[in-house]
Formats: sequence, structure tokens, C-alpha cells
Amino acid sequence: MIYTWEIFAFLSCTAMIKVLHCNADHLLPPTHLSYKWLDAFTVNVSWSWKSPPNLPEGCEIKYVTEKQQSRGVQSRHLGRTPSRFITDNCLTEEMSSDSCTYTISTTGHKLCQNWTHSTPVNITVYSKKPQVKLVEDFRCLPDSDRIHCSWIPVNQSLVLKLTYRMCGIGEEVRNGTKHCQNLHSRGNGCFIDTDGSDICILLDSEIGQSTFRAFIGEPSPKLEIKKAKHCLNLTWTPPEMGRNCWIYQFNYTKCGKPQPQQTAQTNFVSIPYDENCLYQFQSRVLTTKDCLPRQSDWSDVVNFGADVPPDGTPTVIAIVIPIILSACVLLSCYFFRKHRKIFCPTIPDPSAIFKGIMNGNKDHKPIVPGLYAPVDELVHTCNVDIPPENKENLQEF
Repeated sequence: MIYTWEIFAFLSCTAMIKVLHCNADHLLPPTHLSYKWLDAFTVNVSWSWKSPPNLPEGCEIKYVTEKQQSRGVQSRHLGRTPSRFITDNCLTEEMSSDSCTYTISTTGHKLCQNWTHSTPVNITVYSKKPQVKLVEDFRCLPDSDRIHCSWIPVNQSLVLKLTYRMCGIGEEVRNGTKHCQNLHSRGNGCFIDTDGSDICILLDSEIGQSTFRAFIGEPSPKLEIKKAKHCLNLTWTPPEMGRNCWIYQFNYTKCGKPQPQQTAQTNFVSIPYDENCLYQFQSRVLTTKDCLPRQSDWSDVVNFGADVPPDGTPTVIAIVIPIILSACVLLSCYFFRKHRKIFCPTIPDPSAIFKGIMNGNKDHKPIVPGLYAPVDELVHTCNVDIPPENKENLQEF
């Protein structure tokens, strides 16, 4: 009997879990997805949704919307909305294609018990014209009360039409669309009249179009360098707009050797200085995370100082003196060897001298080389002839 109740309890729990699981699956996904272009930049995506018959009373349904990014980038969450439509800017160059894909799913928000997300559904929005890369190096710089934009056409034979407005989805923003009336004669630049810095650009041609956000740059900062004892003081002139939004980056070489890139939060920085080195600087400005993204190109190279050859006296001494000493030693050895008889004469054997003394002076002894021997004097014998008359006188004595 006990086992019967246990089996009954187990089957009841299983059935309840199955019922709850089925109820969770009853949340239906959106259907009948469609889109409509409001202008060249903005699209409106709408859908329908049918409520399940057993949805709890008071359950609030919201729709989770996401926008798929270019390949390899995580989808961007657009938010949750109770409405059955969204409005968004679809810029083809950001997607690297002529379409934008949106993902929409249904979720229970309040008083929905165990109801969960529905299966997400996708809708792909295609641009009115194929996406074509028409220009390269599109850049804009502030110029007085206007913005000057320039580019390099990919195909010089194409006639380009430029349309622009502030980026956004509101009706007032969409009504602010303007056409470039001041296109350069060469077709590679235009002055834009706008007060903002977040600008959407449409480039149109007979073969296709391209929509993108214009990157507003800044002129390269002017760098001033002053020497202060053993340091160099670097000072930049900050841009006129948003003086608290800028950080300064600079690269430099010292004696031709690249140094690590440095970043300064203010327009002043000091670095150590070596008077024997040439310093070469390049710098740029860019905005902080709290401001709209803007940055300048790297400036031209600014030089300071000069490379001074190091004092080579110790090196010369270390090389020349050993060479001179070696030459002197070699020459000394050469002359010593050549005149060794003078510096090192042959010393006679003393035993030969003493032997001659012991044997007597009468014996003819060989002359010992190197010992002084006097030369025998020649003795001439004189014969005196006495006259006969004197011989008698001599006999008397």
C-alpha cells in the first residue's frame, strides 16, 4: 500500500512538471514581420503576435529586439518594448552589406508565472539600392561654422550625390535631410552645414549607394617645445570645442630610437632631456569616453635638439695605446736580436785562464776568444863592430 502511494505521488509530480513545461512552450513568437524605409537611413520593422488562450490574466508581454552586427561581432541589444514595431538607423557600410538583420522574440514581463521567452525570429531588411563602396578615406574637419568633408572617389567617372542629416530616428531629425550644394569641382569634397557632430551620410550613384556615419576629426594639435634644465616641456593648444573632452597622445624618438607611446590627460607634459640627442615628436588629440568620439590625424614631425657624436677620446686611448706599446715591444725585440753580440757578449771560460797560469807562462797557449792578448814586440838584434885600435883599449879594462 505504501508503494502504491509513492508511485502515485511520483506520477503526480511528473504530470505537474509536464503541464508547466507545456505552458512555458505556449508563448508564441512574433509573426508577419515586415519593414518599411522611412528615409535613406531609417527603417521601421513591425510584426504581429497572437496571445495564447491560457495566458494568465494580467500577464504583460514585451518584445526583445536585437540587431545583428557584422560577422564576428556580437549582436547589439536594442531593448525591450511593449510596442509591435521598432525604428532604427540601418547604415549599410557599418554592416558591410546592403542589409540589416533584426532578431525579435516574445517574453513575459509581469504576472506571467512560468511563461518564458519564445523562439526568436529574424527579419532581414534590404536597402533600396545595392551597397557599393564609392569612396575611400572619407573624413570631415571643422572649418569655421561649417564642416568640410573630403574623400577619394573609387571611380572617377561616376557622378556622386551626397545627402546628409543628423543621425537619429525622430521625425524632426528625418525632416532635416539636406543635399550637398557646395560640391567641389573635382567631386572630392563638400561643405556641410550642421550644428552637430553625429552626421549620417548617403552617397548615391547610378550603380549603387553607401550609407555611413561621418567621422568628424580635429586638426592636428600644435605642439610647442621648451627646454627647462634637464627636461623638455611639451604644450598643446587644445581644440576650441569641448576643452574638457580631450586627451593627448604622442610618439617620439630619442637619438633615432623609438620610445614608448605616451598619453597625457592635460595639454602639458614634461619628459627627461638628453642634450646629445635629437628628439622627433608626433602627436594627436582624441576625445574621452564621456564625449562623442573624435580624433585628429598624427601631426607632422616636430624636431628638437641635434645628435652630438659622443666623446671618443677614451675609445681612442683604449685602442691606440695598446697598438703603440705592442709596436715598441716588437721593435725592441727586433733590435735586441740584431745586436745581441753587443748587449750579450760571449763570456770566456775562466777555467782556460787558470789552467794556463797553472801550467806556466812559457807554454804557448791558445788565445781564448774574447780575452785580450798583447801582441809580442819585435826585438831587433844590433851587432856593434869595434875597430881594431879600440879593441886594445877595451882589453885593458
